[in-house]
Amino acid sequence: MNKTRIAMVLGDPAGIGPELIARLLSDEKVRSQAQVVLIADEAEMRRGMDLAGLSFPYRQIDSLDTLDFTDDTPLFYNFRGDAVGEFPRSEASAIGGRYCLDTLKIAVELTAAKVTNAVLFGPLNKTSLHMAGMDHNDELHWFAELLGFTGPFCEFNVMDNLWTSRVTSHVALSAVPGMLSQERVVEAIRLIDTALKRNGLKAPRIGVCGLNPHNGDNGSFGREEIDIIGPAVKTAQAQGMNADGPYPGDTIFLKVQGDANAFDAVVTMYHDQGQIAIKLMGFSRGVTVQGGLPIPITTPAHGTAFDIAGQGKANVGAIRQAFEIACRMGQSNV
Repeated sequence: MNKTRIAMVLGDPAGIGPELIARLLSDEKVRSQAQVVLIADEAEMRRGMDLAGLSFPYRQIDSLDTLDFTDDTPLFYNFRGDAVGEFPRSEASAIGGRYCLDTLKIAVELTAAKVTNAVLFGPLNKTSLHMAGMDHNDELHWFAELLGFTGPFCEFNVMDNLWTSRVTSHVALSAVPGMLSQERVVEAIRLIDTALKRNGLKAPRIGVCGLNPHNGDNGSFGREEIDIIGPAVKTAQAQGMNADGPYPGDTIFLKVQGDANAFDAVVTMYHDQGQIAIKLMGFSRGVTVQGGLPIPITTPAHGTAFDIAGQGKANVGAIRQAFEIACRMGQSNV
């Protein structure tokens, strides 16, 4: 089996991304698992090494036209994009956002062209991205536009072996009920079913949350479970997906913790319904997968951690998990 080729970028230079990438690539076992192309400003890459107190071997290349992997040594492409000036530290900035968008664009284009098979990026800061001109709510929508992708997509969050997706995402909570439909629930189930199969599972087990307290108590305080979510689960089952539910949102994650074989994934109806549970289960290990897109893109679920940036104590756990998922999903794009 050919090794996955991963296009890797540091993320926001004001945060812990450069340190995390240095810690990740300093591990010989990591370098042996994939062929890495690191797209970064050299000074930022070296600053990450200094902060981590670790280093890694690399071979600098002058062009991305032809990548020559002769061994497990990461290839390094010195690239800063249109970011001009010194990067502010531990704060949002247009310069940092511009650097993130420009390096990510190169990584995505390499992977879309199948020169590489997956993208892994260090944590981003949405304020920096917006200051740099990104007019989307989040980077997922920016990725979709960059790829010219108009199909369904959704952000997945992963904690160890448990994946979550959601029917609605970065919207006001008051807007959620009006955005639910049988079609959208089935779509969310299908997206995570497909992603888990790309991650190596043949028949993913998917639990689906209800919306209302106690699943609406048979319609006493909400009929979404009866009119929308339950029928959507039956439709997904009829289409061959191993889905079950709806389950009350306040107990489904207890069911997962009590039985490791209960579900491989949980589909939630809104952002915090799954995010709170996942982050309580292990904040330092969480991964975000940009689900539904035609190429695998992963990143740690935590943010840029401006409060500890520059202190050399960033936890590599989440980005290590993101790397493992990129390796597995990238095999479907080889």
